[in-house]
Amino acid sequence: MSDKLKIGIIGCGGIAEGKHLPSLAHQSSRAEMVAFCDLIPERAEKAAKQYGTPDARVYTDYRELLAEKEIEVVHVLTPNVSHCELTVAALEAGKHVMCEKPMAATTSDAQKMLDAQKKSGKLLTIGYQNRYRQDSQVLKKMCEAGRLGEIYYARAQAIRRRGVPTWGVFPNKALQGGGPLIDIGTHTLDLTLWMMDNYEPYSVMGASFEKLGRLLKPGEQGNGFTPWDNEDYQVEDSAFGFVTMKNGAVIVVETSWALNILDVGEAKTTLCGTKAGADMNDGLRINHIVFDKQTVTKPETTTPSGVAFFEGAAVMNESDFECTVWLDAVQGKGELLVKPEQAFVVTRILDAIYESARTGKAVYFKE
Repeated sequence: MSDKLKIGIIGCGGIAEGKHLPSLAHQSSRAEMVAFCDLIPERAEKAAKQYGTPDARVYTDYRELLAEKEIEVVHVLTPNVSHCELTVAALEAGKHVMCEKPMAATTSDAQKMLDAQKKSGKLLTIGYQNRYRQDSQVLKKMCEAGRLGEIYYARAQAIRRRGVPTWGVFPNKALQGGGPLIDIGTHTLDLTLWMMDNYEPYSVMGASFEKLGRLLKPGEQGNGFTPWDNEDYQVEDSAFGFVTMKNGAVIVVETSWALNILDVGEAKTTLCGTKAGADMNDGLRINHIVFDKQTVTKPETTTPSGVAFFEGAAVMNESDFECTVWLDAVQGKGELLVKPEQAFVVTRILDAIYESARTGKAVYFKE
């Protein structure tokens, strides 16, 4: 491995510009971006000029980027349905891969990625940055310490009243595989499963609705972003799942981009255990009984000393924290926080919710 990790970027759109490229730039002492690929050459050229090395190469064909032997790490930052093809090809080319969430659009694609990772011996992680938030880190430590007891009921909530993304390809089912469930629901389900440390689903019932997205025209949408094109709206605007785990625990999944509701919030989880409960509805809150009294405690989720949750580093945002942990793992200095086997279960459950919504029948997982 070279003194500086050589990194290739596949996909130079919004998630690259808003998250990965700035965070990698903050790691310039040990990593450099040497190649950029995008179907729109101007986007790759812009990213290369702003974030790349002076001699950074630009491609429109990912195969040419993967053929560069000096590249050790690849970030796959493209629409959901292409994650499998690109990640498998990168692993087969001997690269470590950071793939944006979700792992894949279908269970079968996620399985191919998992198989390719195991065969290659390279590292694969998925971009679930909400695990790296400070409130998430505090709650995870509490769960690991048994402060909540056995967690047997949870809500995974990613609800927007009006928050249909109108950039990129979000409403395009062929490229994304779905709407809010696969877009923002994937984050909250990942967070919930991680807190519970439970990755053994037994059955899923699901329902999805294509109501407001196709009904409301510009001028009557009240969208938080620019108006969406209701005639070209191809995905669900809300979806819900009821997941039973093999140990009997239950998870309710609630997701929407557009829903007439005031109880909104994203990437948050509610956990109910035998000793206490927790939610993220007003910061991190722990509900428990103290001296026979119902009590709510709000743990401090920022460290007064400025020291974060790993030794020797200052407090940083979740994207920078995610990037630090990822590069540490690549360089053999630490473990992955998001393991591909865990991300596979998230995709498996999301896929089952869509299947159940489509068929009207429960989906049961084989042993």
